[in-house]
Amino acid sequence: MKYCSNCGSSNLEFIVPKHDNIKRYCCQDCGTIFYTNPNNVVGALCIRDKKILMAKRDIDPRKGLWTLPAGFMENAETLQEGALRETFEETGSKAKIKKAYTMFSLPHINQVHMFFLADLLDDNYGPTFESSEVRLFDIEEILWDEIAFPTVKKTLEYYIEDSKKGEFIFREEGIKFW
Repeated sequence: MKYCSNCGSSNLEFIVPKHDNIKRYCCQDCGTIFYTNPNNVVGALCIRDKKILMAKRDIDPRKGLWTLPAGFMENAETLQEGALRETFEETGSKAKIKKAYTMFSLPHINQVHMFFLADLLDDNYGPTFESSEVRLFDIEEILWDEIAFPTVKKTLEYYIEDSKKGEFIFREEGIKFW
């Protein structure tokens, strides 16, 4: 950080503010403390006829690998709205959220990933500017060696486990490193 977004000063220090325990950028002229917070990634595990909707990424990071539709949550939207928006942006499809399914805290990259179980509403899906391929996978067809992110892999593993039991439970866990 080079300039204070409150007063425009370049007199910033990266210090632990009084009554705090974490280093933050602090403006020495106006006293503004700049807090940083984790980014939220939201996505959906969309099901249609017992098949899972997945997209092959056409953007970095992890271009060319498969993922569940997901991305960074925007301001002024709910978690569910973000997951549905990302589903549409990456697959061109519409879904209906059923329930929260997995949540992963990733403190090493300052992110929280949350996936919802959802019903894919129709067969209108396909590549978008973010994906080179979109398709429905039977569980046996999942390309495990081509999964883009560990949180997607874990969500898929939980889904397979829960499918065998017929009960889909919410899971929350922390992941320290990929």
